[in-house]
Amino acid sequence: MIPFLSLKDVNASFEPELSNVVQHVISSGWYLQGEEVKKFESEFAKYCGVSHCIGVANGLDALTLILRAYKILGLLKDYDEVIVPANTYIASILAVSANNLIPVPVEPKLATYLIDEEKIEAAITSKTKAIMPVHLYGQLCNMNAINAIAEENNLLVIEDSAQSHGAKSEGKRAGSFGDASGFSFYPSKNLGALGDAGAVTTNDDELAALIRKLANYGSEKKYVNNYKGVNSRLDEIQAAVLSLKLKRLDFDNFKRRTIAIRYKTEIKNNIVMLPYGVESESHVIHVFVVRCEFRDRLIQHLTQMGIQTVIHYPIPPHKQLAYHEWSHLSYPITEKIHNEILSIPMSPVLNDDQVEDFINSLNSFSV
Repeated sequence: MIPFLSLKDVNASFEPELSNVVQHVISSGWYLQGEEVKKFESEFAKYCGVSHCIGVANGLDALTLILRAYKILGLLKDYDEVIVPANTYIASILAVSANNLIPVPVEPKLATYLIDEEKIEAAITSKTKAIMPVHLYGQLCNMNAINAIAEENNLLVIEDSAQSHGAKSEGKRAGSFGDASGFSFYPSKNLGALGDAGAVTTNDDELAALIRKLANYGSEKKYVNNYKGVNSRLDEIQAAVLSLKLKRLDFDNFKRRTIAIRYKTEIKNNIVMLPYGVESESHVIHVFVVRCEFRDRLIQHLTQMGIQTVIHYPIPPHKQLAYHEWSHLSYPITEKIHNEILSIPMSPVLNDDQVEDFINSLNSFSV
């Protein structure tokens, strides 16, 4: 069985440099809040085209801390509403709930799986204070339209860029379109650490300074705590690994796009619907998602052909027990997507023979 994603192979492609940078940190004797974190924060801020990057423990913390900081700054308060995509990984919505804010789901476009900007204004009420677009699967949302809506209605824009490292449109990258953005560096991401890791990017000096304090026990000076903060810090080993991998991110995203274009060009099976926009730099193909009404049969077929697949994601947020209060709601486009999508192997270390096998296997599927 060929795995959906071999992180072992991905990380092996960075050797021996990967082991060297880890060993360097171990030998330094300094493991938190050191030079490696400062270096990565500076490099990633420059890469994204923003003034600030604050390393945190994971992507969920990044979003949660952004919203909490806005509450402290007085731009949000309890029970304010935040517009979110109905079709997303649940972390986007958990960050809103964790701050005693109200997530308001909006349906996606079926073609892109991204929040439908044409449906956002209908969801805005007097309590709406922010929009959280999610660049799902590696594709940028229509940020020009979303920012225009936000400006007209005096709303914050908080990007969930957890899956879109390096995605680019009109000279700007994911993480630089909104007022702030949260990134995840979970090991399977396009820019992945060797464990959990995350970051906040922003051009807002005051917001950046506050998030840095909140993530460090609410402290700027050791043993002096200005806020009831948390412990959410990027460590030195993860920062060193991310700095190394950042150097190759654009090239790896190019390799992903090259494979995705082969998939789009050579998969001729009309039963399988292929994703939109993979030819553009605005899509970094974190995962390659196809759609099929006969998904269970397709999974079985590909399994028999020795190909592992994954569903991103099998249960939409409004059908999760965590949000049982939404169980009566109907989001038909979201539900259709979750019932039909399937991710096939996508990685910059896939070889030509593997890609050929995947294409032939999909083309041979029938019902």
